[in-house]
Amino acid sequence: MQYELTCNQVITLLTFYIENKLDKKLSIGVREHLNSCPKCQDKYLKLKRILENFSEITNKINESEPADINEYKTPQYEKFKANLSAYIDNELSDNENIKIKKIAISNPLARKDLEEVFAFKQLLYSSFNRTKNDLKFDFAKKTMEKLDTNMNKTDKHAFHKLVGIFACIMIFMLIGIINLLNF
Repeated sequence: MQYELTCNQVITLLTFYIENKLDKKLSIGVREHLNSCPKCQDKYLKLKRILENFSEITNKINESEPADINEYKTPQYEKFKANLSAYIDNELSDNENIKIKKIAISNPLARKDLEEVFAFKQLLYSSFNRTKNDLKFDFAKKTMEKLDTNMNKTDKHAFHKLVGIFACIMIFMLIGIINLLNF
């Protein structure tokens, strides 16, 4: 065989392999690796199952779409789309929130958009949390600690400067008073 693939390479190519988007030689290389590596075979089966489930869900959504989508593309729907991001981020007033909810309830197209945006937001949130938990080093926390430390150092330096200036003024005043008394 021409291709000797590592586990990382095979895992990277799995989606393309499942979708039959690899050239014939590379596809054979991936198949041979999967036959000889139980870990990659397990990942392949899990990914294949996930993609099949996703395609089933997509098909169900497409089947449940209204026959005539244009009938639901009303001015209210356009306003709904314009305010959807603000609604998701809780940036609208109570009155506007109620209007968005009413449109989502009465318009299947709006409801579908809302569900997709919520699903996407949840995916981003879970990906962020997974990534955040994988990090061993919290950069934001360390940056804030450094800023705090630098600010404390600056405050101490400023205090010392003020004490020094005050001491100099007192010394000059004492010298001036002594000189006045000596005359």
